[in-house]
Parts: sequence; C-alpha cells; structure tokens
Amino acid sequence: MSSREIADLCEARHNQVVETIGRLFEKGVLRESRKTTRPYAPNGGGRPTQVYDLTKRDTLVVASGYNDELRARIIDRWQELEAQVARPDPVAALSDPAALRHLLLGYSERVIALEHRVEADAPKVAALDRLEASEGSVNVRIAAKMLNVPERKFTKWLQAHGWAFRQNGVGTLQAYHAKREAGYLEHRPHTYHDQQRDEDRTVPQMMVTPKGLAKLASLFGKAQGELL
Repeated sequence: MSSREIADLCEARHNQVVETIGRLFEKGVLRESRKTTRPYAPNGGGRPTQVYDLTKRDTLVVASGYNDELRARIIDRWQELEAQVARPDPVAALSDPAALRHLLLGYSERVIALEHRVEADAPKVAALDRLEASEGSVNVRIAAKMLNVPERKFTKWLQAHGWAFRQNGVGTLQAYHAKREAGYLEHRPHTYHDQQRDEDRTVPQMMVTPKGLAKLASLFGKAQGELL
C-alpha cells in the first residue's frame, strides 16, 4: 500500500505520513518494505512528492500509530487489495499499467515454461509416433529390445499387469482377450520343426502390435524405476 493511500484513509497530510515512515525506517522498525520511492504529482498540480510503497506488515506498523477507527480503515483496505490480487478484475487491469504488466509477465512465464516442456517432450513424442507407425507386429524378444527392457523382466511385467499369461503357469505366453481387443497384442500362427517327433508343428505365437509398443513405451516412461 502506498503512503499516499494511507494518508487518504487516515485523512492526514501526506508529508506527515512520509515523515512517520522515514522515522520508522531510521529506527529499523520497517524492515520488509523496499526503500524505493516513486514521484507523485497531486491532481491539483504542485510540486511532485515522494511516495513510499509498503508491505502489509509495515503498513500495519505505520497504522498502529493511529486510533482504532483509522487502523480499521487501513486493515479493511488491505483486505480489499488482497482480494483483488486473488481474483483480479481484467477490466481494471487494462487501465492499470502496473497490474497489466504483472499479468502479462505471468502469462509470458507460463508460455515459456510450456514451450520448454514441449521441447523437452518432443523426442519422447517422436519416439512414440515412430513405434505406433512401425510396420508389422513383433515377438516378445524383439519388443523387449525395442523398449530397452530385459526380456525376462519384460515377460514378468506382462504377466503381472494383465497383458499376458501362461496356461497353467507353463507353456508359451498368451494374450489376454482385453489386450487383443484393444489392438495391443495379437496371436499369429508360428510353425517350427519338432525334432523329437521329426515333424513340423504350428502353434499360436503372441505378438506385440505397433499400437501395443507405443502404449508400453508410454507406460514404461512414466514408471521406469518400477518396471526395471
């Protein structure tokens, strides 16, 4: 609050309020306020005077020298100022250069922070886009390599998080129906030669789709410490 406003609220001469503030500064009682001053030209003209800007604490210290009614006026006015800061009036801000500058600086800082975050996330987003746009599904081993996760821990994670299971705890991995419906996993026939039987056999092999790779990369990026 400015010394000019304090003088108006207390119906006192501004030079008297300035003298009081100067005296309290010399005694070290006013500790929080900046000692910067700004010139003030009264509406009626005349010689410009120096106006002090005080923090809430120092304003109340200055007000303590006045009677109860005047102190109440200053406290009420300070509460109004706090309410304006909490919920600024955009119309009033347009006519107040200081308030407008404060709002613009705050907005600019938020924009810069957002731009930095977008810039930092750009490689991650590009990587996810490449995974989702990749052609064809891959088996679990290749998927683990693409995601930079050890294969054994990757398969354990798939089973622990409802992506895949082994029938009766043994055998090849099989995809849960929900993950197949979501397009994350699929089954493809895989033919191999059974040396014991000396014959070719075809079994379903679980594959991770490009969409599944992108989803897993996103999940792993959010909780890398827990996954590895």
